[in-house]
Amino acid sequence: MMARLRAAIPHAHLGLTGLLVALVVLFSLAVPGFASVGTLRSFMFQLPLLGLLSLAMVVPLVTGGLNLAIIATTNQCALLMVFVMQTAIPAQAGTGAVLAGVALALAAGLLLCLAIGLLTGALVAYTGVHPILVTLGTKSLIDGVSIYLTRGMALSGVPDLVSRIGNSSVLGIPLVFLVMVAVAILVGLVLKRTAFGIACHMIGSNLEAARYSAIDTKRVLVGVYTLSSLVCFMAALVMLVIFNSASADYAQSYLLVTILAAVLGGVDPFGGFGTVGGLMVALAILQVISSGFNQFGLSNYLTLAIWGGTLIAVVTAQSIRPHLALFVSILRRRDGGAA
Repeated sequence: MMARLRAAIPHAHLGLTGLLVALVVLFSLAVPGFASVGTLRSFMFQLPLLGLLSLAMVVPLVTGGLNLAIIATTNQCALLMVFVMQTAIPAQAGTGAVLAGVALALAAGLLLCLAIGLLTGALVAYTGVHPILVTLGTKSLIDGVSIYLTRGMALSGVPDLVSRIGNSSVLGIPLVFLVMVAVAILVGLVLKRTAFGIACHMIGSNLEAARYSAIDTKRVLVGVYTLSSLVCFMAALVMLVIFNSASADYAQSYLLVTILAAVLGGVDPFGGFGTVGGLMVALAILQVISSGFNQFGLSNYLTLAIWGGTLIAVVTAQSIRPHLALFVSILRRRDGGAA
């Protein structure tokens, strides 16, 4: 099984890279001004939130699970951090007081995400209930609490210092984009280079075989959903600096797109296979399509419909691929026998 994993990874997303290049060339020729520095900077500002949420989705997908609560977790974490900042930072506060309030808010958000991840992971690991049902329940619970406490209103009050830092650039590259890249590298290393990551792939390939291989599957699953929630914490930080506010309704349409990006990037929806590199290329493809359609003047709803159709097509192709391979093998044997 491990030999299959190592053999599948090296060239898993070469085709996606070719598709990305083709799309960039196509939109550059078709849309005036698409190939510009402004488009590139817009791309790097828009991608990080979706990228981090997709990373949070990929981790459980590799194990054959799913985390439908990533958006709810991110929003509630952002709401809590804004509330703590509003409460802990007085008006006309100095830099020291602002930094102390921000640090307290970050600690509160981190603890909240840890608690949600541990609870979700424990429910998945120890009850035997399918992750879709567990995370659907936690999503509904978190969304309900968030909407009840805020009455559906957005909370603002992010200090200017936080906004300035979040919207700053390093060598012309937005800081939020660099944060996403750093988190992607870290998650990729965890999934590919650590015993925990190998265990995640083995659980996704065959849960019973992983148990017989002396892997503590329950402990690994708790870690999986905890890691997913920790990535949601990073997404909440990016959300705050992008929107300068928090709401239970933000980024709700991204849930479908995170699954689409993962599956398009080569992550097996049934678990066992997938790389962060493929996910990043798939995210770039989706963002290029979105940017190109926006500059064409097409509706965002049409883009969402196209993404949904793409997800159906990719999943269908993955399902029929083994049957096509078997059919081709039979034809080759028949031709060889006839010769």
